[in-house]
Amino acid sequence: MKLSDFDFDLPEELIATRPVRPRSAARMLVAEGDRLTDAHVRGLTCWLRPGDRLILNDTKVIPARLHGERVRRTADGSGRAKVEFTLTGARPDGSWQALGKPLRKLREGDRIEFATGLTARVAAKDESNVTLAFDSGHRDLQDALDAAGQMPLPPYIAAKRAPDAADRDDYQTIWARHAGAVAAPTASLHFDAELLETLRDHGIAFTEVTLHVGAGTFLPVKVEDVTTHRMHAEWGEVTPQAADDIAETRAVGGRVIPVGTTALRLIESAAAEGGIAPFRGETDIFIYPGYEFRVTDGLITNFHLPQSTLLMLVSALMGRERMRRAYAHAVAARYRFFSYGDASLLLPGG
Repeated sequence: MKLSDFDFDLPEELIATRPVRPRSAARMLVAEGDRLTDAHVRGLTCWLRPGDRLILNDTKVIPARLHGERVRRTADGSGRAKVEFTLTGARPDGSWQALGKPLRKLREGDRIEFATGLTARVAAKDESNVTLAFDSGHRDLQDALDAAGQMPLPPYIAAKRAPDAADRDDYQTIWARHAGAVAAPTASLHFDAELLETLRDHGIAFTEVTLHVGAGTFLPVKVEDVTTHRMHAEWGEVTPQAADDIAETRAVGGRVIPVGTTALRLIESAAAEGGIAPFRGETDIFIYPGYEFRVTDGLITNFHLPQSTLLMLVSALMGRERMRRAYAHAVAARYRFFSYGDASLLLPGG
């Protein structure tokens, strides 16, 4: 299975840099088996049945992009230099792994001063990352990040514009609860309170799980044989109650439909032989064509990058040829792509 099997041409003007408003006004391409239908997210009740269960990732994106100054003691005052960090994951000891820019200006022991009095020390450095030890407790750190940080927009948006105040709301789901993600579960960004109420009235059930999305979600696949690719690990949890609810839905004939690839990857990680079990820990599950889904019956997701692991995942669910046709249709119909873009509802069973 070659990387080139998952390539397609995408006009740059189809990459969305802002979401539509209201959230549920986004367009939605519905793929039911081989059938494609143009719709909108607000019309989900036309395809979801009473008794279906949507799986929601309740992770909360932290303002993980920080600008500051590297400070060293030097006689000529040259010890100060502007630096930028994107936090990529918390470590067990309370420090954070981060991408540093420019990396060459950093070395172990450097003091970093951020806005609002937040400070840190470079505890370690390797060829691509640094470890930052912040000079505050965890609870205070969350408040400090809220004050000093910016939302970590994906590279394809950050290359076009800087984060601003609107992204604080736009790049966060309305059910975000547990802080720890450095990228949003973007399919969930299409849901607003009105849509949730409509779905509940329609008989749709909801289950929340947690997967803290890491910056590795944007890493490119660098091997031609995609089966040899190694996924980044992300921390997640499926509680006993969540596992029971999912099992019950399947037992009575309802469909389990994750909202986003992160929720899908987590519940498939939690799936045991013949069912699903509670799960807490890291997962690096890689889903590509040939994978046999255990608990997933459909998926709500955005449109993904060419040659990405997420495009491989949806191809595993629907089939490569079906997804090739769906994406060709989406490009021709001028759907908006990626994190702030439009949605798709994938139902492999029709």
